Amino acid sequence: MLALFLSSSSSYLTLSRSVTLHLSRRTTLSSLTMSTNLRTHAYAGNPLKSKTPKSTDTFSPSSAFESLKALIPQIPNHPTPSPDFKVLPFSKGRPLVFSSVGGDASTTSPIWHLGWISLADCKGMLASRGVDMDEDSLVYLGPNVEEDLVCWAVDVSEEEGDGVVSGLESRKVCFVELRTLMVAADWVDQRAMDELAIAGHARALLEWHNVSRFCGSCGGTNVAKEAGRRKQCSNTACGKRVYPRVDPVVIMLVIDRENDRALLSRQSRYVPRMWSCLAGFIEPGESLEEAVRRETWEETGIEVGDVVYHSSQPWPVGPSGTPCQLMLGFFAFAKTLDINVDKEELEDAQWHSREDVKKALAFAEYRKAQRTAASKIEQICKGVEKSKSLTTDFNVESGELAPMFIPGPFAIAHHLISTWVDQGSCNVHSKPQASVSLSSL
Repeated sequence: MLALFLSSSSSYLTLSRSVTLHLSRRTTLSSLTMSTNLRTHAYAGNPLKSKTPKSTDTFSPSSAFESLKALIPQIPNHPTPSPDFKVLPFSKGRPLVFSSVGGDASTTSPIWHLGWISLADCKGMLASRGVDMDEDSLVYLGPNVEEDLVCWAVDVSEEEGDGVVSGLESRKVCFVELRTLMVAADWVDQRAMDELAIAGHARALLEWHNVSRFCGSCGGTNVAKEAGRRKQCSNTACGKRVYPRVDPVVIMLVIDRENDRALLSRQSRYVPRMWSCLAGFIEPGESLEEAVRRETWEETGIEVGDVVYHSSQPWPVGPSGTPCQLMLGFFAFAKTLDINVDKEELEDAQWHSREDVKKALAFAEYRKAQRTAASKIEQICKGVEKSKSLTTDFNVESGELAPMFIPGPFAIAHHLISTWVDQGSCNVHSKPQASVSLSSL
C-alpha cells in the first residue's frame, strides 16, 4: 500500500492506494519488453480511468456532480461527504505539486507529488483570484474507490511565473510545467508514473475546455455538461454536442533491413545532438499505414513498404492548440534508401547503424537529467529559482559530449528505437495485421 501524505493540514489529501496496472499488449508485442521495464508508456495507465462507474454509482460523474452541487453552498461548514472530493489545481497548464525527499536525503533525489487540495481550499484559491466557485468550475477526473475519493481538476490560471503559490506559502507547493514533471519522474517508480498520467489527463481536459469555449457551428457559447466531460452549445436552435479532442499522430522508426540501419531525424527545436523518429499528424481519409508512408515520403523522400504497429502513447504536452495527441508507434520498412530532406519540416535526416544507435542509448545520462529536473522542482517549491538549465548535456563515460542521443524513456520514440536495437532487423515477415511477430527486428 502506497501512502502519500501531502500535508499535516486536514485540508490536504492523504492518498493511499494499491495500484496494479497491466499493459494490454497486442500479439505483435508478446515477445517485447520496454527497455526500462515500464508497465505502460508515460501518460498512459491512469489509475483513475481504469473503469468508468455506472450512472447509478455514487462515484459516477453524474452522481458526483450532483453531490458537488449540493456541497458548494455549504463550504466551509459542509459535512464530509462519501465519497469525499479532492481537487488538483492548474495554472496555465501547470499542475500544483510539492516536493519531498525519501529515505536518506544525502543519497536520494527529491520526489514530486501532485498537490491535491480540499474543496474549501479550492474555493478560497478561486476567491483570491476574484472567481466564485460553482459546480461547473471543476472537471471530473475519476474515482479512487479504495480511498472513497472522487478527484477533480480546476483551472486557476493567472499571470504568475513558477514559484510559491499565493495563500499556500507554508505548504511549499508550486505550479510546474508538465514537461518538467515528465523529465523529473522516476520511470521505474509506478507511483510517479501514475501521478504523471493523472496530471496529463487533467491537463488535456482543461486545455480542451480553454480552446472549445464557442460553438464551431453557430458561434454560441459552449457550456460544460456531464461534470465537464463534454460540452454543448447554449444556443437552443443549435445545441451541438462537443467532446474532448484527441489528435492522432503516427510516429515511426523507418528501418533499412538490408544494411541494418534506422532512419533518424532532427528538428530545429530539438536540443543539440538529439535525434528521433519521424512523426506526423494523420489526415482525413487515410489509414494509419497510409499516414506512415505519406509522412515518410513527404519529409525524407523515402518510400516505405511494410508497416508494423508497436504501441501507442497519450501525449498531452504537444504544440499549443492540440490539447492531447495520441502517438501511434510503428516500424516502417524502407523500399528506397536515398534521402531528400524537406527542410521546411526537418533540419536533417540520416541513416544510423545499429551500433551507433546502441551507443547513443547507452551513453545518454537519462538518470542524471531526471535528478536535475527533480532538484529544480524542489527549488521552485521552496521559492528559490535555480539558474541551472534542465537541458543537461548528455556525456559519454570519458566526460566528452556524446555525438548523438535519443529521447528519454518518457517518449514512445525511445521505446521504438530501443526495441529495434535489442531485437534485430533480419527476415521479419511484416504485414499490416496484429499477428505479425517483431522478434526478428
